[in-house]
Amino acid sequence: MLATHQLRLQFGGRTLFDDVNLKFTPGNCYGIIGANGAGKSTFLKILSDEISPTAGRVEITPGERMAVLKQNHFAFDDEEVLSTVIQGYSKLIEVMKEKDAIYAKEDFSEKDGERAAELESIFAEMNGWEAEANAASLLAGLGIKENLHQKKMKELTGGEKVKVLLAQALFGKPEILLLDEPTNDLDLKAIQWLENFIMDLSETTVLVVSHDRHFLNKVCTHICDIDYAKIKLYVGNYDFWYKSSQLAQRMLSDQNKKTEDKMKELKEFIQRFSANASKSKQATSRKKLLDRLTLEDITPSTRRYPYVGFRPDREAGDQLLRVENLTIVLEGEKIIDNLSFAIKKGQKVVFLASSEVVTTALFQALTGEAKPLQGKIEWGITTTRAYLPNDNSAFFKDSSLDLINWLRQFSKDQTETFLRGFLGRMLFSGEDALKKCNVLSGGEKVRCMLSKMMLSGSNVLVMDNPTNHLDLETITALNEGLIDFKGTLLFTSHDHEFIQTIASRVISLEGKGVRDEECTYDQFLGLE
Repeated sequence: MLATHQLRLQFGGRTLFDDVNLKFTPGNCYGIIGANGAGKSTFLKILSDEISPTAGRVEITPGERMAVLKQNHFAFDDEEVLSTVIQGYSKLIEVMKEKDAIYAKEDFSEKDGERAAELESIFAEMNGWEAEANAASLLAGLGIKENLHQKKMKELTGGEKVKVLLAQALFGKPEILLLDEPTNDLDLKAIQWLENFIMDLSETTVLVVSHDRHFLNKVCTHICDIDYAKIKLYVGNYDFWYKSSQLAQRMLSDQNKKTEDKMKELKEFIQRFSANASKSKQATSRKKLLDRLTLEDITPSTRRYPYVGFRPDREAGDQLLRVENLTIVLEGEKIIDNLSFAIKKGQKVVFLASSEVVTTALFQALTGEAKPLQGKIEWGITTTRAYLPNDNSAFFKDSSLDLINWLRQFSKDQTETFLRGFLGRMLFSGEDALKKCNVLSGGEKVRCMLSKMMLSGSNVLVMDNPTNHLDLETITALNEGLIDFKGTLLFTSHDHEFIQTIASRVISLEGKGVRDEECTYDQFLGLE
């Protein structure tokens, strides 16, 4: 068990959270959510004793082992990959070293023999004899091939190092597991493997920080929300937390509705959600928790969500886009070869590739930002296009501009009231609308670009990894805005939930040839 008692953390005059009293129990997975800067990663660092709280304490059941996903990718550069994984179980390493030291003695005494026998027993209880095989199995599940297991960590790529450090945290099935953005740099297959691994940890307490809603929905039994200096615990996964908080907000605003009507609506909502989650391995325990909920347990969130809505100024014609024999060369290498496809009005198409370089080059060619080696790109004459590039730095070079004047460059209506309205939709209200471009975070720049796209009135949107740098609130708002969009969308993303809920067609450029199917993402992956 892991618990906090009257926990408080202050940085200077700012209180990140205060009076936090929570209990995390075995067999459950807790998703830690909150706006950027709310203190999600910091909370995990307090729990792991990496930093000390201003007040309060963290309690761990004596004898329980805590494992943490390490963020320093260079800490084990001189270690072999397999050894790095096993070092996740420090007590096992200590037993191995002491055992080896005793056996290396020339004057092996009777006392040494007794201690060696004791260590052998402890080693066996820790599954020490299976340590290398178990470490290799974890690495294989995460996509680290056997020919890399004996290499030094410094010989691996950054993405491979992330996978090894994740295997290190998972090694030995610790009683408490803290994971900060574990799906970063993982491919779809590795993420699916990790989901199943976590859902099988019936005796482990798992806390995870992630922006991947699909991952949070699959593995989480609870959501831990950091909001306005408080940390509250809610039953259910991310979707249940989000939808129930929206339901609570509607109930709160409807003062004329009777309590029994509200309870009926709540029960119907819970039953509907439980039924939808029936495929999950976590469904049984989660459903038991949901069935115990009362009206008082469902509270509205104080979180602010942006408003994302794209309204085309005119409807596009049926002849939307035709691409024929497109070939793109980058640094002497052919990354797209003889590609042809046609897009119909109203389709929402996700493009997949093993490398972001491929989809970025394709979108640059489609939007006229770059010229292909050969091929034909024909847009319908009634199309109007708005493009969200993966790298938006070119739009923010003039650091003297505040956000109002930055957005004014792209608006027909030049009045400050109108521009503030659009910025306000993306949570740049009051003094925030006067921020200079050179102080914006990555997420704030994307929100500005979304404001620009909403102003354009385009009937075709081209978006290159639009969820990059965004917090969960903005991702959720953008997701809903694109579901409602009546025009045509071409996009790429690593966000499973985003793709599944938006795309009606999948074009995959991975491997040899092109796979083009009108279906959902899960159907494309064979998950439905």
